[in-house]
Amino acid sequence: MLTLRPAQERGHAEFGWLSARHSFSFGHYFDPRFTGFSDLLVINDDRIAPGGGFPMHGHRDMEIITWVLEGELEHQDSMGHRARIVPGEVQYMRAGSGVRHSEYNASAQHSLRLLQIWIQPQTLGLSPTYQQIAFSAEELHNRLHCIAAPHPAPRHVTLAQDAYLYAGRFEAGAAWQHTFVAGRCAYLQLARGELLVNGIAMQEGDGLFIEQETRLDLLAEHAAEVLLFDLRHVPQ
Repeated sequence: MLTLRPAQERGHAEFGWLSARHSFSFGHYFDPRFTGFSDLLVINDDRIAPGGGFPMHGHRDMEIITWVLEGELEHQDSMGHRARIVPGEVQYMRAGSGVRHSEYNASAQHSLRLLQIWIQPQTLGLSPTYQQIAFSAEELHNRLHCIAAPHPAPRHVTLAQDAYLYAGRFEAGAAWQHTFVAGRCAYLQLARGELLVNGIAMQEGDGLFIEQETRLDLLAEHAAEVLLFDLRHVPQ
């Protein structure tokens, strides 16, 4: 079963320096139909003006993933990390027992666009951790490449939850097939471009709830950037 989440129906927040679209309830946006899906709680599509950003603030017990689409993100946290994140890199922060961080557009001239993702961890009160991994253009080209998983490996970040995250960039006309273990569910976020998924047309910003499916057939109608979350089934 596939259910489209149209981009224009997402929540919207506008603060001058920030224009945000919320796939799930967040901040002042609340819709009881969209309070998360399995362990996936937040996908925020944030556009941050030059020099703008979030000052130091705290989080607890959340798996936080950032995927930059355009521009450069400047990060600092209470664990002592200072970093810049650019397209093609995944940033992961386990908030665990508590962490503080700030996020700013590193440029005074160019805008920043990113997806910020929150996943509910399996265990609360873990020690905070930070990971950042850069992927080559070849790793992401015309395929879905695993960038986050619940088991440690050198080429993806390690989640404290039974969840997998795949990313891919597809040129127009490229096709890819993805299979699932029976009993899993999934969510697909089309960050950019146009895509056919099992015959369903998706536009930039659209999401897709995926239940009781074992295979996805992706066809990029135009150049596209995709995130796919492979999640455990949680009875509603």
